[in-house]
Amino acid sequence: MESQSRSIHNKRSTAMIPALLFLSLIHGVHCFYLPGVAPEDFQKGDPLKVKVNKLTSIKTQLPYSYYSLPFCTPEKIVDSAENLGEVLRGDRIENSPYAFTMQEPQLCTALCRIMIDAKTAKQFKVKIDDEYRVNMILDNLPLVVPIKRLDQASNTVYQLGYHIGLKGQYAGNKEEKYFIHNHLAFTVKYHRDLRTGSSRIVGFEVKPYSIKHEYEGKWSEKTRLTTCDPHAKRTVVNSNTPLEVEVNKEIIFSYDVEYQESDVKWASRWDSYLLMSDDQIHWFSIVNSLMIVLFLTGMVAMIMLRTLYRDISKYNELETQEEALEETGWKLVHGDVFRPPSNSDLLCVYVGTGVQFLGMVLVTMIFAVLGFLSPSNRGGLMTAMLLLWVSMGIFAGYASTNLYKMFKGAEWKKIAAKTAFMFPAIVFVIFFVLNALIWGQKSSGAVPFGTMFALVFLWFGISVPLVIVGGYVGFKKPAMEDPVKTNKIPRQIPEQAWYMNPIFSILIGGILPFGAVFIELFFILTSIWLNQFYYMFGFLFLVFIILVITCAEITIVLCYFQLCSEDYKWWWRSYLTSGSSALYLFLYAAFYFFTKLEITKLVSGILYFGYMLIASYAFFVLTGTIGFYACFCFTRLIYSSLKID
Repeated sequence: MESQSRSIHNKRSTAMIPALLFLSLIHGVHCFYLPGVAPEDFQKGDPLKVKVNKLTSIKTQLPYSYYSLPFCTPEKIVDSAENLGEVLRGDRIENSPYAFTMQEPQLCTALCRIMIDAKTAKQFKVKIDDEYRVNMILDNLPLVVPIKRLDQASNTVYQLGYHIGLKGQYAGNKEEKYFIHNHLAFTVKYHRDLRTGSSRIVGFEVKPYSIKHEYEGKWSEKTRLTTCDPHAKRTVVNSNTPLEVEVNKEIIFSYDVEYQESDVKWASRWDSYLLMSDDQIHWFSIVNSLMIVLFLTGMVAMIMLRTLYRDISKYNELETQEEALEETGWKLVHGDVFRPPSNSDLLCVYVGTGVQFLGMVLVTMIFAVLGFLSPSNRGGLMTAMLLLWVSMGIFAGYASTNLYKMFKGAEWKKIAAKTAFMFPAIVFVIFFVLNALIWGQKSSGAVPFGTMFALVFLWFGISVPLVIVGGYVGFKKPAMEDPVKTNKIPRQIPEQAWYMNPIFSILIGGILPFGAVFIELFFILTSIWLNQFYYMFGFLFLVFIILVITCAEITIVLCYFQLCSEDYKWWWRSYLTSGSSALYLFLYAAFYFFTKLEITKLVSGILYFGYMLIASYAFFVLTGTIGFYACFCFTRLIYSSLKID
């Protein structure tokens, strides 16, 4: 991994891009990330900057800034510069009063003392009830709590952040009390370079304790604690005398710092954080999806052989009566199959938006597989997706107006404007309502006015002009000619069998694309809603390719059956067939909510379903466009083979 990191950093030239893409496709499953920041060398005695991040809870999904609780504060609180993705994630990175010095251990360092009033006690109790965790950062590494697990392949697993406190009972007393973690035993792991003598930080761990500190005399900055004494080397090793959150009582915050030399190199320091013990599940998902693809590929191949082969050979071989009847259906509708659909303007808009999404997802996947969007680059994934979305607007405009021109439309500006505004406006309205709810909860997850203005600028200042430019180019290009002529009078569609009912066939068509991705979807939902890292971009890229193939093939198969039934209205159905997989995605999200999450608050539930509605809508546009273009190419191919007089 270190050698790969070095090669990418040293050879970022245009000529190497094809080679990197090729290597990523071969080794994508094994190389899930590359470090996203430059290493920093430390000498013994150098100060280390410990930063604090948001407070998070998987029960509420509402992040809060660290200093929203009355923790110890530095002389001046300084915000770190955050990128767009970090702000949207609710990250609020600030400096802390913790003073670390490289390779100089500290024992029982008193940080500060606070007095608990009724308001403070309530704040701590509410956050402990909701199981909030404190997140910190050292040299871009998140703070983790190591947990020994004997039932796992790895003996140690890591949880992001430590709990603010816990609830418990004294022995012989059934009344539940609240205890706060006021003593932190930090462990900083470093890797020493024997040639230069400098060190690099490769681990940042903590063990939190709740202890009722004692001291002699009156409290001052130089007061020595008696519960732990650095001179006597008496340290905190358990929480046998926990500190209860009580009104008019004091909380003394303290910490230890231990330094451990490690054999782990800087380029591999994220491996322990991202240790994957469930790769067999992902391989099962890949194999399962490949079986679906092989089955559909076989059906498509059989359809193509049964139709095109005999057309090209001019039906030299005799057909049975049953085969002839079966083949007759799709040929009979040749004069209507390319008749523009109802609401063709809306179809053009959705196809253009889907092209925009497809381009964004594809380029994002490539960047992620190459390691540029690794977990070490906080907010990088979301920032990249937003920037790629607006930059892909030119392809959206081109696709929508070019299809519109094929339908003999003339008002391309109207189509380009709808493409630029419709989908983003729907998402923005939902997002604005959800953001208002978060703002009402005074959470750091609420997007500030400045960031909201930046999002609007990206939309109106970059995306909209690019869509208009793409629309102009797309409309100026000659429209594709239909392979067969369209009759002036529409043909009557015969009564269809029950299994060819549009709603039934559309719902059936969405099952297989969803089945190709639902296992990977579980891990994505877990990373988002259970505050874990998602880093398996190699698997995700393979699953995405399988999804594209599955959407295309299931749409072609069902489109062929539809045409054989002499139903020529395939335009919208081809889009909805694969697009219906978004319905199953939303239903699975609801199942995940009730079975895996512990969300009890109404606002948190609304946020979950609101964001999953946006995700499902985006998935609908993406998969629907894939299915539409697959069916579009299929129909043009088979009807171009007909010899119509």
